[in-house]
Amino acid sequence: MTDSTDTDTHTGTLPHSSAVQRLVLVTGPAGAGRSSAVRVLEDLGYEAIDNLPLSLVPRLLEGQPRGGALALGIDSRNRDFATPHLIDLLSQLDARPDIAREVLYLDCSPEVLLRRYSETRRRHPLAPAESPEAGIARDFDLLADIRERADVLIDTSDLSVHDLREELDRLFTLEATVRLGVSVQSFSYKRGLPHGLDMVFDCRFLNNPHWQPSLRPLDGRDPAVVAHVEADPRFAEFHNRVRGLVDMLLPAFVEEGKSHLSIGFGCTGGQHRSVALAERFGKELAGAGWRVSIRHREIERRAGARAAESPAAALGTLA
Repeated sequence: MTDSTDTDTHTGTLPHSSAVQRLVLVTGPAGAGRSSAVRVLEDLGYEAIDNLPLSLVPRLLEGQPRGGALALGIDSRNRDFATPHLIDLLSQLDARPDIAREVLYLDCSPEVLLRRYSETRRRHPLAPAESPEAGIARDFDLLADIRERADVLIDTSDLSVHDLREELDRLFTLEATVRLGVSVQSFSYKRGLPHGLDMVFDCRFLNNPHWQPSLRPLDGRDPAVVAHVEADPRFAEFHNRVRGLVDMLLPAFVEEGKSHLSIGFGCTGGQHRSVALAERFGKELAGAGWRVSIRHREIERRAGARAAESPAAALGTLA
């Protein structure tokens, strides 16, 4: 599952045609950020309706395309929600040439969801008389098949509201001429690959600054760490080969109609080598005129753990 979609089917030029209705169905477990995402899409120019009963969606889409783009929040707590009904609705929409639909699924780890409910002292809507753990497990089971059918999946476990807005702006902009958006991020293999990467490059063969006591507390944005990584005799060839591949592929993706590309650099701890590579590639691609965002998953995670984030700032309070 990735956050990359088949642009010819869902996110290419058709959704911007006046003859085709662009429709984004937003769902995910309670507390993962669905309502926040709907509000962001509304800010981006979508006509947004949250918590719409499934039975009313076909009626809303009757007749000729309305023009503009629609974002509908689909809540598993709604009284007429059922996974088979939503899957049947997707099949109906796929059969309509006048609708270009996408399923945006806001995901989140159970541990983070539990923390969000603990911080806000909210009851889980699917388990009002039970523990939040029971409701979270019930929600995940209910939505498992929908998650597998998602066109765009965003894991909000490590995202702030600002991060979510930036990601949605990159993926769902309604600009008439959409430039390819490139996301470059670093990560630690210890915590697994981030969701939605299109290309992954392993940096663990490069000299590790971790073993230098003076460099260990720093990260790959520090010039001393960058110098250490780039001093590896294998660095130059690795950089040139990856850059050549990316430079060859980006114009091809634009021609194919792709609207976004995610590139990941991974190392052991996600602090030194991968960060240095992500920073360098992100800045080089931005300098070449590409629309680029740079993220460092592990650095952001550690910063979030150190900060005493107030419940009001958590995605869970907004979802």
